[in-house]
Amino acid sequence: MNKTIDYYNLNAKKFIENTLNADMHITQDRFLRLLAENRFILDFGCGSGRDTKYFLEKGYRVEATDGSSELCKLASAFAGIEVKEMLFQDLDASGKYEGIWACSSILHLSKKELLPVIRKMCDALKDNGVIYTSFKYGDFEGERNGRYFTDFTEDTFDKFIKVIPELTIEEEWITSDVRPGRGEEKWLNLILRKIQK
Repeated sequence: MNKTIDYYNLNAKKFIENTLNADMHITQDRFLRLLAENRFILDFGCGSGRDTKYFLEKGYRVEATDGSSELCKLASAFAGIEVKEMLFQDLDASGKYEGIWACSSILHLSKKELLPVIRKMCDALKDNGVIYTSFKYGDFEGERNGRYFTDFTEDTFDKFIKVIPELTIEEEWITSDVRPGRGEEKWLNLILRKIQK
């Protein structure tokens, strides 16, 4: 994970240039439709702050975190709120958020690290809350272009998440990468809901 954070610290400006203007409105709005107005969202691994800013402009309350100190600085300036520097493993909240947005973020964890983090995300949600997350589509796990990635297909994620019975897959869909020149890359998008106990 440290190598991945180093990558983002060294390449923060370039990363933001590549992602800031990516049009995510369809997916953002699909997520927001599941939340009532003015609800509390955690942007978990917020990167450029693009999505944080969008949610704030739509009237939602947002807390944003990222593991990269450089991205935190740049995202804070862009989104207009302080972005907290935090590793995914350090999430320690209970029943706090109605929604967690983890867009192309937790995919940097190994499967071994990912499961406890998703449990923490589940704990941080209120009952009936929702998580949006996305992974590159495929079966690869390991280092790629200086960062660690865990990819999933529908089948592999379905099996992976079964050990957290409080979370149910409400929606899953495949999209092409929205960044210029990356349309051949496929993404697995997921909406998970925390079932009331």
